[in-house]
Amino acid sequence: MSETALSENLLGAYLKDRRTRLDAAAFGLSGSRRRTPGLRREEVAQRANISPTWYTWLEQGRGGAPSADVLDRIARALMLTDVEREHLFLIGLGRPPEVRYQASEGVSPRLQRVLDALAFSPALVRTATWDVVAWNTAATAVLTDYGAIPPGQRNILRFIFCDPRVRAAQYDWDSVARFVVAAFRADAARAGAVSHVADFVDELCRTSPEFASLWRDNDVRHHGDGTKRLRHPVHGTLSFEYSSFNVEGRPDLSMIVYNPATPEDAERIRTLLAARAD
Repeated sequence: MSETALSENLLGAYLKDRRTRLDAAAFGLSGSRRRTPGLRREEVAQRANISPTWYTWLEQGRGGAPSADVLDRIARALMLTDVEREHLFLIGLGRPPEVRYQASEGVSPRLQRVLDALAFSPALVRTATWDVVAWNTAATAVLTDYGAIPPGQRNILRFIFCDPRVRAAQYDWDSVARFVVAAFRADAARAGAVSHVADFVDELCRTSPEFASLWRDNDVRHHGDGTKRLRHPVHGTLSFEYSSFNVEGRPDLSMIVYNPATPEDAERIRTLLAARAD
């Protein structure tokens, strides 16, 4: 069997499987007098605004390669999840779909418990546009008291360029600033959020000439992992090894964990948290 025929057969089998899993009653359709479960082929075709004959051929593995627009309409007709939609494109076109940016609605209680379990490692969750949406107690004590800041202002770039306290805490502010702008640019483009952040970028360009200059450089970088040093007003230098992780099932979110680099740094964090608790 040729690669093209195999792809068409896989697509057809997947479409049939998703169609038969649907509940006709959920679409306001009568469930009586149906010989098989799910929607009928012509019902899916109507929802997708394509020819019933062509949709039938697609399920039978002889409809050829549909366009991205057709696959998108079929995905909506079948009410596919983001993961299912991506799989549909991979087997139908051999590539993932174009990114559709969706603003984050926060994190699940389970993910928050993961953050809270990292007692002595500052950790946070940020969106693709670098808005902080979750954090733990260690992050509040060491990085920023995010809970005291209005949600619309909890952006890492805003902290770096507009908050004098955060700026003073950076050991090499110039390098940090260049890094976050380049990584932010790459993340926003990868998430399909370039138009979404346009107003924010314009605001920062007006507020910070330094940001405007770095933004014009058009550099891009991956966040990944590395080391970070901070100046604390009481405990002096704090050194961390940081790692960034994608949140499974949430392509819009990344978790960043700052582990104390040495036992001495860990002890300073414990002291800091104990003083905060008192």
